[in-house]
Amino acid sequence: MMNHIIAGLILLLCAVQVQAAGFQTMEIPGPGTKPISLAIWYPSLAPTQARSMGAFSQDVAINGAIEGAGLPLVVISHGNGGYKYSHLDTALDLANAGFVVVALTHPGDNYADQSQATDILERPKHVVSTLDFVLQHWEHRDRIAPRRVGIFGFSSGGFTALVNIGGAPDMAKVFSHCAAHPTQYACMLVDRDGPGADQAPKAASDSMHDRRIRAAVIAAPALGFTFDAPALNKVGIPIQLWRAEDDMIVPHPWYAEQVRVSLPRQPDYHVVPHAGHFDFLAPCSEKLSALAPQICASDKAFDRSAFHRHFNTSIIAHFKKYL
Repeated sequence: MMNHIIAGLILLLCAVQVQAAGFQTMEIPGPGTKPISLAIWYPSLAPTQARSMGAFSQDVAINGAIEGAGLPLVVISHGNGGYKYSHLDTALDLANAGFVVVALTHPGDNYADQSQATDILERPKHVVSTLDFVLQHWEHRDRIAPRRVGIFGFSSGGFTALVNIGGAPDMAKVFSHCAAHPTQYACMLVDRDGPGADQAPKAASDSMHDRRIRAAVIAAPALGFTFDAPALNKVGIPIQLWRAEDDMIVPHPWYAEQVRVSLPRQPDYHVVPHAGHFDFLAPCSEKLSALAPQICASDKAFDRSAFHRHFNTSIIAHFKKYL
């Protein structure tokens, strides 16, 4: 009987250890004058402690020894006004499932700095710089399989991911779309901070496309209407695409739906009933709910925490299948 108890305790301890994640933060040089702030989660057997991450806390092992080899890597690109912890629950679940996860704060488009919020084609450059660092310079780079790289992007991060995987958005469509839909969030942002219609729009360059990325998860992509079929004809990797049914920030059918019908390869498409745009963000802590209630409020019929258990499980399954 005692042997069975000891064996059970050993199994329990092993199960707890498998669910541990190492964690680091750092800054790296960006492609412009501002550095890129990173948060990195990875598999580890080191003991964890509750750590404050601003408005959130997580049980992680700071600088814990990395576990495993040939590990897949996922980079996370947040939405307009977000930051590296916007999807920290997804990052932790991915790390617990055996992935190295690096989330960046986009310089010039985050909660503390909106100086380049409308210069959205700077964002894919940040992702390339991040992947260059993690795959070429990070202390645990030898544990990563360089052919097992994925990207998760939400909102402006979804646009970012589409460019990084080969998309070439027609940015001139912003002006015609916003002339017809001036009250949409993106159009109000452009009207407030963006260039006038008489200025030539920027275009995505080949240097923004990163062939190291082999699979993508995209939620509520911003400026989806800029991606017609010619804009996405070079995108051949498997994509999981998400849309919130009641999204008022990127409303149907001009965003996720436009991407869905334009992709040359049918995505794994999910429409989330009763969800709003910000329900793709990590479930809010009490502190964040008090600081930013607008991104924490959900429909009474929607349970964000329950949804994220399904959401994260689906993301992990997609990346495990294709990476």
